[in-house]
Amino acid sequence: MANAETADAGTAAASVSRRRPGARTAAAATAQTPRAAPVPGGSRPDATHADEGHPARWLILTVLAAVAFMAQLDLFIVNVALPVIGQSYRGSTLSGLSWVLNAYAIIFAALLVPAGRLADHFGRRRFLLVGVAVFTLASAACAAAPTLGVLVAARAVQAVGAALIVPTSLGLLYPAFAKRQHAMVVGIWAGVAAIAATAGPPVGGLLVEASWRWIFLINVPIGVATLLAGLKVLPEVRAVAGSRLPDWLSAAGVLVSVTLLVLGTVQGPAWGWGAPKTVALLAVAVLVTALTVLRTLRHPHPLIEPDLFTSRAFTGATIALFLFFIGFAIFLLSVVLFLQGQWHYSVVRSGLAIAPGPATAAVFAVSAGRIRARFGRVWPAVAGTLSMTIAACYWMLFTGTQPHYVTEFLPGLFFGGVAAGLTQAPLFAAAGLLPADRATTGSAVLNMARQVGSAVGVAAVVVILGTGAAHTLTDFHHLWAAEAIAGLLACLAVAVTRGTGQRGS
Repeated sequence: MANAETADAGTAAASVSRRRPGARTAAAATAQTPRAAPVPGGSRPDATHADEGHPARWLILTVLAAVAFMAQLDLFIVNVALPVIGQSYRGSTLSGLSWVLNAYAIIFAALLVPAGRLADHFGRRRFLLVGVAVFTLASAACAAAPTLGVLVAARAVQAVGAALIVPTSLGLLYPAFAKRQHAMVVGIWAGVAAIAATAGPPVGGLLVEASWRWIFLINVPIGVATLLAGLKVLPEVRAVAGSRLPDWLSAAGVLVSVTLLVLGTVQGPAWGWGAPKTVALLAVAVLVTALTVLRTLRHPHPLIEPDLFTSRAFTGATIALFLFFIGFAIFLLSVVLFLQGQWHYSVVRSGLAIAPGPATAAVFAVSAGRIRARFGRVWPAVAGTLSMTIAACYWMLFTGTQPHYVTEFLPGLFFGGVAAGLTQAPLFAAAGLLPADRATTGSAVLNMARQVGSAVGVAAVVVILGTGAAHTLTDFHHLWAAEAIAGLLACLAVAVTRGTGQRGS
């Protein structure tokens, strides 16, 4: 229905244009993309043209890729430093330390969709720059944290900044580029996310050699530089004039349901899955989710429009990202814990040992556009999700208690890198199948699915390994079995919900 209305509006605008040669009507501008405000530095309001894109589009892409890389790197860079962080705070346990990851994951996941919708209404550039400022200040607070509690609180504030950054960065890309280039730029954006995810452990390992606090301090100069560049380069994009804010009860429902679901998942191992408070938390989460879905279906302006999920490809990508990142979170955290705990590698040696994974991911990620042009959207995602399963199965079959890195561990890292490089770009590109004014919301939904999956994956690691300091090889084999299952289910989600009518779509 939305597409038909857009087409009708475009037809009417074209008719007016023919009656008044050379005229470019407001209807024609707003029917296709959200309204672009004047660009800082004196650019005209109509600098973003549907056919050619913004004149500074490559600078815009550079800035947005940098801020997205910074926000997403921090999701994974902390993993490798957890054992060292634990040494700084006496009495800390794996369950307690997991909150350095979980606090970030919960807040990030819960705020992504509300932040995306509000950014559409009040201005994507404004929200992104505020997000960069919050993220940078919170990074400095993390680096200076005197206690584990302060570190967890600062990580939660960091997550607020990241939630403002990630969906708006993709939402600003679409209007800046011509429609024919959307697949390419989304591939680059998602490729940056893939590289950030897999580069986290090796980069973290090198920084931890000086001090674990450097994994947060490194964000400060990057944040300041991108904030200054963003002020100069980024255009403002917001909803068309007269649009309404989304239903605040829908927004509150999504916020509460995601928070309770992730909180119950990550606390289940510590409280016990049958404990009254765990059961109560998850039950309330299910109830709030059901009420939110019901209101979303009935309200004229819900936070998440139900028609987003009329696209089978978008629905499949959402489910697949959730499942894939359960396995990917297990992959990333298990690698660090195995190398340091089972093979007794140092932090730096662990980071260097993991480096081939990000290198492989980078090769496939930067080629995402060409791969999609050759094989479509579905087959790279299928190959990527299966590669994660292959990595897990290889380690289950060949790893032992004695370190044999080249023969027993390196091949699994290669397949893990292929998974990261191939899977994320085509799944995130599903946001490009939506109308242009839904790009930020679609991106937020996909990122929320990813974050909830990551939180579930971290919880799975804690459940399977337990809270003790020592873990057996069998424990890690159980982890990798869970990773393999997650990869297979993600592959199934991509395959059964693939779109129709397009080759490989």
